[in-house]
Amino acid sequence: MSKTLKDLSIIIFSTFIITFLIWLPHVLRLNFYGLNFSEGFNTIYRNFDGINYVVIGKSFYDGQIISSLPQDLPHTYYAAHFPFYSILILIFSPVLGFLKSMLFVAVISTAAAAIAFYFLLRDFNLTSQPLWLSLVFLVLPARWLIVHSVGSAEPTFIFFTLTSIYFFLKFEQNQSYLSIALAGLLGLLAQLTRPPGILLFVAFGIFILVKSYSRSLGKFVIQIIKNKLAYFPLILIPVGLIFVFSLFQLTYNDFFAYFHSGDNIHLTFPPFQVFNINQFWVGDIWLEDIVYIYLLGLLAGVMLLKSANLKVAGIYVLTYMGASLFIAHRDISRYILPIFPFALIAFEKILVSKEFKIVLGIILLGVYLYAQNFILANTAPFANPNIFD
Repeated sequence: MSKTLKDLSIIIFSTFIITFLIWLPHVLRLNFYGLNFSEGFNTIYRNFDGINYVVIGKSFYDGQIISSLPQDLPHTYYAAHFPFYSILILIFSPVLGFLKSMLFVAVISTAAAAIAFYFLLRDFNLTSQPLWLSLVFLVLPARWLIVHSVGSAEPTFIFFTLTSIYFFLKFEQNQSYLSIALAGLLGLLAQLTRPPGILLFVAFGIFILVKSYSRSLGKFVIQIIKNKLAYFPLILIPVGLIFVFSLFQLTYNDFFAYFHSGDNIHLTFPPFQVFNINQFWVGDIWLEDIVYIYLLGLLAGVMLLKSANLKVAGIYVLTYMGASLFIAHRDISRYILPIFPFALIAFEKILVSKEFKIVLGIILLGVYLYAQNFILANTAPFANPNIFD
C-alpha cells in the first residue's frame, strides 16, 4: 500500500471513529460526566440546522408543502438556507430516509474535506506532516467537531471551498484551463451550498487585481483584460448566486428573499456589534473568546499573505474575517469555520511541534465534553424528528 493510500485510509477511518465516539453516548443513552443522554439519538437528528435542510429537501421552498410539514416557521425563513446540501440529502433519501441521509452527507463531506485538506498540504509542500494536520483538522476547532457530527451544510461547503482554492493554486502553477475550470465549478457548488460562497469570488477577484497591478494605467488595463480571459470560469460563482436568487423569484416571487428571511441575516453596521449585549443574537457579556477568535483569524490571514504561493488563501481568510466583523451573533465561531483549515496552515509550525501534541492530548477530553454539552442543548423543538423522515 502506498503512503498516500495509507494516509487517506487513516483519515477516512478517523472521521468515522470520531463521529462514532460523538454519537456513542446518545445511542447508549448514557449518563456520562454529569451529562444526560437519555433522549437518545434523536438529539443528533434534532440539532440545528439539519432539520431545516430536510424541510427544503422535501419541499424545495414550496410554501404549500412547507406549511403542510409539522413545523411552525414561516416558509420565507428557509430562504436563508441555500439548496445544494438539501439536494444531496434528497438524492440519498430513497435509500436512507431523510434523517439518515442528512447525517450521511455531513459525514461523507467531512471525510472528503479532510482528504482535500491533506492534498492541499501535500501537493503544495505546506507541511512536513500532512497526515497529522489533517487529523487535527477533524477535531479543531471544537465548534467544527460539533458541526460535522450533526446535520449541517458546513462540511459540504468547506469541501467545495478547499477544492476550489486547491485548483486555483494548481492553475497558478500550471496555467491549465482544466484547473481554473474546476476552481470555478467547485466554487459554483460552494455558492449553491451556502451564501458566503460569494466571498470566494471576491477573494479571487482581489488576488487577480493585485497580481495585475501596474503603475502604468495602460499596462494595468491590458493585464486585467488578459487575466479576465484566463480566469473567466470563475464567473460561475456569481452565476450560482444569481441562480439561487432566481429560484427564490420562482418559489417566493421575491428575487431578494434571502434578505427578507427574518432574523437570519446577522450583518450589522458599524462593525463589532457582536460585543453589544442588546443585539438579538448576542444577549451576553461573556464574549472574551470572540476577541481571541478575531485575533487568531486576522493573524492567520496576514501570515498567509507572507507566503508566496498562499496569497490567495490569505486574501480569502482576510475577506471572510472582514465580513465577519459585521456579524452580530454569539456563535461567531461557526460563521467563520471555513477559514480555519487555512488558519491551521498559518500556524503549522506550532501545530506539528511535540509541545502542541502533548497539550492536544491533555485538552481532547475537554473538546469532547464541550461538543457533547453543546449538542445536548442545541436542539430544535421537535420531540419526534422521525416525523420528517
